[in-house]
Amino acid sequence: MKVLMVNGSPRLRGNTSIALNEMAKVFEKEGVEIELLNIGNQDIRGCIACGSCAKKGKCVFDDAVNKAAPLFEAADGLVVASPVYYASANATLIAFLDRLFYSTSFDKTMKVGASVVVARRGGLSATFDELNKYFTISGMPVASSEYWNSIHGMKTGDAAFDAEGLYTMRVLARNMTFLMKSIALGKAKYGMPEKEEHVWTHFVRDDLEAK
Repeated sequence: MKVLMVNGSPRLRGNTSIALNEMAKVFEKEGVEIELLNIGNQDIRGCIACGSCAKKGKCVFDDAVNKAAPLFEAADGLVVASPVYYASANATLIAFLDRLFYSTSFDKTMKVGASVVVARRGGLSATFDELNKYFTISGMPVASSEYWNSIHGMKTGDAAFDAEGLYTMRVLARNMTFLMKSIALGKAKYGMPEKEEHVWTHFVRDDLEAK
């Protein structure tokens, strides 16, 4: 089993790192291989909807997104972690995820996703929902814990004292490991879910269509 862990915090040894490290301990104990990318302090621009990725097979901007793409493809699971800014994820992380998910054409079905959010106090659930949407639009099962996947801390290092938050991270890692292993067994015995041609619709109709 392989997991790609993406740290969206600009603080490499901050509270988000503490949360991910707590998960990493469980993954290592369970024999899960880990690849960690720290992208929160990188210069990553947003998608410009140029469509070049459809032709090139990768994003036109050759940065951390293209580096992450083959790691994501090879992984059985993806963990995305962010501090909370105005009840939202770090903008650098969102730019990274927008381009990563849009520019990669490989099938993400049944890769397990998990989001982790860190805040002083509020905005956790809104950010948690925001990050999970990348998984649910891609056919990726979402790993859960015994609480929303969150941990609290204001100053650097505070998260190490959030006992329930650390517990939540450990449970999340165990549940994610179980899901990945179970899906691997399911693939071997039953194969993947049947695919059908995607049906695209929109909600703009001209007068003739409306009649």
